[in-house]
Amino acid sequence: MEMAKSETKQRLVLKLGTSTLTRGTDSISRGKIEDIARQIKSLNEQYDFIIVSSGAIAAAKQFVYLNGKQPIDDKQALASIGQPHLMRIFYEIFNELGLPTAQCLLTYYDFDNEVSKRNITNTIQQLLANGYIPIINENDTVATEEIKFGDNDKLAALTAQLLEVDLLVMATNTYGLYDADPNTTERTNTIPTITDLDAIASSIGDTKSSQGSGGMKSKIEAAAIAQQASIETWLICGYEDNFLLNAMGGEAPFTKIIPKG
Repeated sequence: MEMAKSETKQRLVLKLGTSTLTRGTDSISRGKIEDIARQIKSLNEQYDFIIVSSGAIAAAKQFVYLNGKQPIDDKQALASIGQPHLMRIFYEIFNELGLPTAQCLLTYYDFDNEVSKRNITNTIQQLLANGYIPIINENDTVATEEIKFGDNDKLAALTAQLLEVDLLVMATNTYGLYDADPNTTERTNTIPTITDLDAIASSIGDTKSSQGSGGMKSKIEAAAIAQQASIETWLICGYEDNFLLNAMGGEAPFTKIIPKG
């Protein structure tokens, strides 16, 4: 299943976790989404962007609190409340910069069905060809615990694999992978390049942010999917302003996970 690409642009999947979109707080940060939009605008001539975004549950909690509604604990109900509010924020901010967006809700089963995969590919191809930025999230309303993607890390990797993109960028709350545990070691350094994921997988902890449901182990598993598809993955710190531009310009540490061979 080949997907026609622009002769001049590369294709990039940008995965935004909840911790990035909230800047580690309890609420979606409009300032962070503005930061993301400005960066995409500045790179729009070189890259076609496909965003895989978490944050629906965080958006719902914020909405429920601000509107004095009864708190809800069910994550699927929260996701159904929060998803339109999250997309509204993306739409308002991106539209101000002339970046039209489109929502795509997917489940694990969509990647296990040939007809669904063709539909995903064709839809995203048409969106990109017409200048729209697809914003993908898991369809939490119908997903069950057994098929959760893990803060959309696996979803981002499967999307990158299906669309045969040039680069998968995962914005997280660290500067990539470190050469020692930063929780127990005073001085650590970011590992700039990794090829052998098996060699480090056993040493990666499963600590998660307060808002997200992924964790570094989930990101390594996602990077392995991309690596098998010969796609390079970057793990960068999304908390910083201009995080993507800084990584591309060599102005911030991050980890590249490159394909074997």
